[in-house]
Amino acid sequence: MSRTGKKPVAPVSGVTVTIKGRTVSAKGPKGELSIDLMDAVNVEQTEEGLVVSPVNDTRFARAAWGTTRALLQNIVTGVSAGFEKKLAIQGVGYRAAMQGKDVKLTLGFSHEVIYEAPQGITLAVPAPTEIVVSGIDKQQVGQVAANIRAWRKPEPYKGKGVRYADEFVFRKEGKKK
Repeated sequence: MSRTGKKPVAPVSGVTVTIKGRTVSAKGPKGELSIDLMDAVNVEQTEEGLVVSPVNDTRFARAAWGTTRALLQNIVTGVSAGFEKKLAIQGVGYRAAMQGKDVKLTLGFSHEVIYEAPQGITLAVPAPTEIVVSGIDKQQVGQVAANIRAWRKPEPYKGKGVRYADEFVFRKEGKKK
């Protein structure tokens, strides 16, 4: 049994959720998101919120049960509050700067890397060593943060590179004489 799937998605003030066939849409102050449901689950709207239930007792239906509930929670949270990921840059000469809506990264290459913000994502650089990625779609925010981090992942000897703000980088000792 899915522990996650059993919990209903609680209603949030300012967010209207509509179920039309196999599509669930949420509209709130930040925007509008929708997901298509899998055939293995059903969603009902009650006074407790959105209740997800599996169609049958197969292994796939039980797995899809919890996944669907988490996806529904993410779209409700996204349209009401949004999501954000913070990146930190460490290294001598490594920095970021805004260039219009895009971010210009100086990461030790012979050229500067310009990362263009996709539709629905807002990039901000509050300090030269910090980048804030925000948006309403949790998956897209995480993917953009991962793409920026992939330009220069933190290395284990000096810790130089782009990392998540809350990430711990295991440091190695290096050679001894």
